[in-house]
Amino acid sequence: MIKQDYETLAAFRYELRKFLHFSEAAADACDLTPQQYQAILAIEGFPGPNRVSIGDLAEQLQIASHSAVGLVDRLQSCGLIERQSSLEDRRRVYVQLTKRGRAKLEQLAGAHHKELQTVGPLLVALLKTVTDKKSGSR
Repeated sequence: MIKQDYETLAAFRYELRKFLHFSEAAADACDLTPQQYQAILAIEGFPGPNRVSIGDLAEQLQIASHSAVGLVDRLQSCGLIERQSSLEDRRRVYVQLTKRGRAKLEQLAGAHHKELQTVGPLLVALLKTVTDKKSGSR
């Protein structure tokens, strides 16, 4: 790698971090932690029905199952999600957003979408530079 490659990687990392900082501040402005926002987004964005098992939520967030249970407890106490036992296996628990949770998600997702319209093209260009260099097409 040459100096320019490091500069591109550093610029990509910087832009990602700025977006993550925006995301953290936006969640905080809605009285959520970043992890709570990520969880409600993962629940609504999980493929299939608008519900997810706690195990799948843990996988989506890359956290331990017991941490996901604690997060679900906190989200439920805030009125953002509700639990539902599986009809097939009572040990399996699904979570889904409440109307309040969906409203919070709409607000935050809209702000994130708007921010991505601004920063997205730069991230795409930087990523293209990195991947083109790696594939040898540069």
